[in-house]
Amino acid sequence: MIRTKILTSADIIVICAALVLLPWLYSHFWGDGSQGETARIQVADQTPMIIPLQHSQRYTFDGPLGSSIIEVQDGRIRFVESPCRNQLCVHSGWLQNDAEFAACLPNLISITIAGRNPRFDSINF
Repeated sequence: MIRTKILTSADIIVICAALVLLPWLYSHFWGDGSQGETARIQVADQTPMIIPLQHSQRYTFDGPLGSSIIEVQDGRIRFVESPCRNQLCVHSGWLQNDAEFAACLPNLISITIAGRNPRFDSINF
């Protein structure tokens, strides 16, 4: 009977390196969660609008389905109302950290938070 080793010493080194490096990579590229300073609002094919998050205000944006209302308050932003059926954009809640994203895809409106140190993610890759 031939006995095979399930894990070699090289396998153990790779697993240990992954266990050490993966948490560091996550915290370095995605994990700081810094406070956002501005929001970038994209409506269909229009030029994006940059809104500071320091002032409390409501904005109305018109998309193909109708008007979406976006509220800025206390350094955060959210969809308040939108004409889409499922209301996923409204249920996404408040956005405040760098690189957070919400969108009303049927109405072609999206919000992206930008901070001082932009984080890496699949949207801005």
